[in-house]
Amino acid sequence: MEARVEAIARGEAPELVWLLEHPALITAGTSAGEGELLVSDRFPVFRTGRGGRYTYHGPGQRVGYVMLDLKARGGDVRKFVHDLEEWLIRTLAAFGMDAGRRKGRIGVWVERPDKGDGFEDKIAALGIRVRKGVTFHGVSLNVSPDLSHFSAIMPCGISEQRYGVTSFADLGVKASMAEVDDVLHAKFEEVFGG
Repeated sequence: MEARVEAIARGEAPELVWLLEHPALITAGTSAGEGELLVSDRFPVFRTGRGGRYTYHGPGQRVGYVMLDLKARGGDVRKFVHDLEEWLIRTLAAFGMDAGRRKGRIGVWVERPDKGDGFEDKIAALGIRVRKGVTFHGVSLNVSPDLSHFSAIMPCGISEQRYGVTSFADLGVKASMAEVDDVLHAKFEEVFGG
C-alpha cells in the first residue's frame, strides 16, 4: 500500500481502492491508548500509521483501502472523511439500513432501540492517513464478522455500554460479500466519481 501511495504521489500510478478481508487481527492507530487493548494475546496486534485507535479486522468484514490523490481532489481532509462516511451510509441504505454520522464519534452508526433507549452500534469504522497528498488506509464495514472478537478491544476507544458494534448479519440483513462489493463499487462512483 505504501509503495502504491508513493507511486500515486509521483504521478506514476492511478488512484486505487482495494477491497479485502483480513484474517483475525487487531490494528492500533496512532491514537490507540494503553488501556484500550483488553486482551493482548487473543489476536496478533499490528501498529499502523493510520489515525484512530484499536480496530478489529477479520473474516466477514470488508476492509477498503482507499488510495486517492487528495491534492487533485481539492486537498480537504475533512471533506474526504465526510465522503468516506457518505460512501458507507449510501451502501448501507441500499440494503435497507438507516445509518449515519454521530457528533463526536467517528464512523457510521445505527440506532438499536431493541437494546434500549439511546443505544447505538457502530457498523463501520474509519482510519486514514495522508502522505504527500495521497490518502491510504480507509474503512471497515461489518458484514458478518464474529462480533465476540471485538471484546478484545475497546473499539475506537468507546467504552460506554450504550454503544456497541454490529453487522449486517446481527441486524438480520442477508448479503454476500460479493453483493456488498457490487454496491460499494456503485456507491463509490456516486460519491467520489469513476
